[in-house]
Order: sequence, then C-alpha cells, then structure tokens
Amino acid sequence: MTEQTTEVVAEEISNNNVSIELLKAKLAAFAKERDWDQFHSPRNVLLCLVGEVGELSEIFQWKGEVEKGLPGWKEDEKVHLGEELSDVLLNIVRLSDVCGIDLGKAALRKLQLNAIKYPADIDYTNNYSIKKNRGASSTKEVHK
Repeated sequence: MTEQTTEVVAEEISNNNVSIELLKAKLAAFAKERDWDQFHSPRNVLLCLVGEVGELSEIFQWKGEVEKGLPGWKEDEKVHLGEELSDVLLNIVRLSDVCGIDLGKAALRKLQLNAIKYPADIDYTNNYSIKKNRGASSTKEVHK
C-alpha cells in the first residue's frame, strides 16, 4: 500500500466507515498491485480461506469453552484473534468478489431465509416445540 492509501484506510477506520465494498476494493487493489489476480481463482481463494479457518481454530483448540468477551485472555491473545478473524473475513470477501457474488445482498437474503426457517415465536429451548413447528417452516417459497 502506498503512504496515501495507508492514510485513507486509517481515516476510514477511525470514522468507522468499514464496509464490505471498502474491503472488496482494498483487497482488489492489494492483489492488483502485486499482480496476484492470476492466482486468485475461486478454488485458490477458497483453499486459502480453509487454511485461515484452521489457524483461527488453533487459537481455541486447547482453551475449552470460552465465555463471551474473552475474560481472562491476555491482550496479545485478543490481538492475535482479531488478526485471524480478519484473515477469514478478508478471504470470504475476496472469494465473493472473484465469484461475482454481492456478499452484502447475499447475507441479507440469507438472514431473510433464516427468519423463515427459524421463526421468532418458537420456543427453541423446547424440543417438542421445535419438532412441531420445524416442518411448517419452509424456505422454498423464497427460492422461487
């Protein structure tokens, strides 16, 4: 990244203007500046994503169950976690871009489908209620 690009990114981050589109543009520029587009086939980006998910998993591998907010974690552990989460996110954004998928729209659509599949008025702590209502909900209408 150039010094000017770094300044723009720092300003965008400080303004909390981080969007999928911003990440997509930054990743595309990053790859182009290094002539990496030739290597960024969907398969290759997916394999990179799988590797990054593995690295993320290693952080939790021997921790047992972890509470929300990560109490007891050292600051450097949280920083490392943030880096690995970012690697996963960036690879998902890049994969969606090289596949021509609008990730924001796809994610919103998926939330809609999940709302149909898992209605809010069902008691998900009650197995009988879940089984009774699960068959009634279908996402097929949304797929039409």
